[in-house]
Amino acid sequence: MNESYVLAEVSNENQTLVAVVQQGSRAAYFYIYPAEENGERFQVRACWLRNLVAAPLQEDRAALELGQPPMLAAEFCRNLEGEAPLNPDGLTVVWTESDDGAALWYYGQLLAVIPGWSLYIDHSVCYSASCIKESPLAYPLGSASTNTQYALAENTRQFWRSWQREEGNPWPKMQSDYQARYEQHFGPSVKYYAIDQGKWPPMAITQHERDGIYYFLTMGVSIRPMPWVEILFNDDASRYRRMEMGIAIDGQYMTEENAVQMASALAGFAHVPWAKITWFGEGHTLESEVAPLGYEGYVLSSAFYPYNEHLTLPKQYGDPVNIFWASPVFEAERLLAHATPNGGHDLVNKLREQGVDHIFRPRQPVC
Repeated sequence: MNESYVLAEVSNENQTLVAVVQQGSRAAYFYIYPAEENGERFQVRACWLRNLVAAPLQEDRAALELGQPPMLAAEFCRNLEGEAPLNPDGLTVVWTESDDGAALWYYGQLLAVIPGWSLYIDHSVCYSASCIKESPLAYPLGSASTNTQYALAENTRQFWRSWQREEGNPWPKMQSDYQARYEQHFGPSVKYYAIDQGKWPPMAITQHERDGIYYFLTMGVSIRPMPWVEILFNDDASRYRRMEMGIAIDGQYMTEENAVQMASALAGFAHVPWAKITWFGEGHTLESEVAPLGYEGYVLSSAFYPYNEHLTLPKQYGDPVNIFWASPVFEAERLLAHATPNGGHDLVNKLREQGVDHIFRPRQPVC
């Protein structure tokens, strides 16, 4: 009997996925399991780590038929005679910045990677240091010079170390840079609201006023790349994976108190991509209980701001940062946006044709 034992179990930041290392008498594996609420959306991703006994010459069909984790066939293995059992004390799981993939380190050496984008395709993709040839159970991990996934795993480890240092924490400079950029465009900052609930990453909304307009803008949301974007945009992913959000409200139509309540929608939206394993982009719509009376939610677009080409936010880890303005929408408009594949873009175009920009003022529905 090949009884398997859990050596490590580590949830990601948002408790949406769990990384597990299991070891039996014949093989060790690295898994990413979806949490219960995501069980129907995502499949378990498995990565073979090592055989603990001599590798079989052929596919380990006997184990598969018994529903057990199979050993890897000899032609794919770095060590034909098997390797030593893993010591749980040497294992460290490091989740990706986007919170959907993980790397496994063993006494400081990279052992395996399950990239986040593997969750979103119909088959498992993973990389193991003990694999030397593409196989059904794992791909070769190689080195930083031969495999992008290896290099990314090293970068991720450095990323987390930078946030764990007491000195040199990236947040103060990030705050200062964003505040300066926002003040340049929207006037002095008059209030500051922390929206991170005391957890990592630090996030806030800064309030500005100019010419009777209340501006509310997020900062810190762009620290993390969003899930899904890597697989959706491939080589162009860096252009779309980071964002901040803003709401502007005409003081003629709302008191400051009401404006603050409306802007609180941003605080909720800021957590959604990672809490729900999703992403935000141009024309996406979001329901909200703090939309103005009569409206059902918001549509996000960078196109609402007429001077968008002049508002360049500081880059995050080499990536450009998009800023999406949240504009209230009626129920019929939200349904219109969901009726066709590019419905959100069509809705934004209709709103802009009606004269809607980044500043909220009461209006009539466009449909």
